[in-house]
Amino acid sequence: MTAAQLAMPWASAKHGYCLPGSIVVKMALGEAPDSIPAAADVRRGRLAAAQSLDGGVIDRIINRFAGDIRVAHVHTAAARILQPDTRHLHFNDREQILGLARTFRFDVPFGTPIGPLIDSLNQIPTVEAAMPNHVCVTPFGSAMPVVQDIDYTPWQIIRAHEALAYEPGDPAVIVAIVDTGIASQHPELAGRLRPGFDTVQLGKSDLALGLELLGDSTRVDTNPTDLFVGHGMGCAGIIGALGQSMPPGLAGNTQILPLRALGAARFPGKTQAVGIGATTDLDMAMKMAVDLGAKIINMSFGTDDSALDPGTPKPHADVVAYALERGCVLVAASGNNGSETLYWPAAYPGVIAVGAADANARPCHFSTRGDHVALCAPGERILTLSLDGYQQATGTSFAAPFTAATAALLVARAQRRSSPLDSVQVRRLLVESTAAFSGPHVDGCGSGILDAFAALQALDAFIDKTLPDNDSGDVEDS
Repeated sequence: MTAAQLAMPWASAKHGYCLPGSIVVKMALGEAPDSIPAAADVRRGRLAAAQSLDGGVIDRIINRFAGDIRVAHVHTAAARILQPDTRHLHFNDREQILGLARTFRFDVPFGTPIGPLIDSLNQIPTVEAAMPNHVCVTPFGSAMPVVQDIDYTPWQIIRAHEALAYEPGDPAVIVAIVDTGIASQHPELAGRLRPGFDTVQLGKSDLALGLELLGDSTRVDTNPTDLFVGHGMGCAGIIGALGQSMPPGLAGNTQILPLRALGAARFPGKTQAVGIGATTDLDMAMKMAVDLGAKIINMSFGTDDSALDPGTPKPHADVVAYALERGCVLVAASGNNGSETLYWPAAYPGVIAVGAADANARPCHFSTRGDHVALCAPGERILTLSLDGYQQATGTSFAAPFTAATAALLVARAQRRSSPLDSVQVRRLLVESTAAFSGPHVDGCGSGILDAFAALQALDAFIDKTLPDNDSGDVEDS
């Protein structure tokens, strides 16, 4: 298996890869049984997976193609997220309508003919959609040795120092990083981390063709530790580093919620580990981030639209809709294939898709383009954190957290001024305050280069314009 066979922004994928032992079934509204346990309880050994879903036609079809099955709710009910053994109960109306309460993961024996099984399930009226459980990976070769001198150019381009002097951030604002996890003992993150989650559910037999899984790959738990990859740590450093041996994280005093949704793996003949995860694991992490109070979610992952079979539902649609409805700001890497391409979740309306720019304020040659790309941010040779020190990282993966961090400052500033700020306004402020690219404009790379300081100034100007006159709060005599 090569990176080109895995649907991600980090490769020019022609064919998507899915777990050979898993499918996803979304039931029609009103048809989902409420007795099926949540994956969070099943994978922690608290409850046993169900061995049937409806006791009828769905079970008969799955048994005919797969034999024995194990089924669990992908998601946890928001009302029960901290109540083990009952996390599958009391989904609210919005969770039902948006489909989160009706989505199930089926684990089937290795060798099950996934395509014919899905085709058969999609003919049943009580099934809204059946689909493969797609897999995505983080990039190869994204980290480089750290040079002696710190290059402050990326932070200077976006005026990070001025932005942090203007707005230091607020610990009450939570930025979730859905990625490969973190190294919680890194001194640069002391005091910055909230308790997180690990949603990786990749059994040892779930991946074929010589791919070696590393570390924890089977349990849902509260330990989002990354021991092998460092991709999530690169994002965390840009957002929240204390600034001991690198520039301080752009989100200032913001708290980070780490969600490990991408496990660690090594490809045959490769030495560097990559992050790898199933759509269901990423969706579970994103919903948990929302339910645990994250205001901003950084998503440095994605699936190439061209890797999906025609008619297949786009990945992450329900959880993106849920997060936006709950007022979250969603930021995603646009991709690294240098072409005009749609990647999900970056391509969803309401998600802020971020491309990468170099030290000369020009779009990087590898940055994925498209009308959905909102803006670019530094994404080449960025000094940031690694698992046990520092790395210089390249890719739109590391442009996205600059933008997520600026969104966190905007939210903190708005709260400081007692002014509401929604995701649409955050996007508008970011896009309208960008600096121009140096050199000719490049189509499909958004409005320009992130300018964190200008975005904060634009927010203040917006609030000042919308505030009532000084005497408008006076109470008239009745």
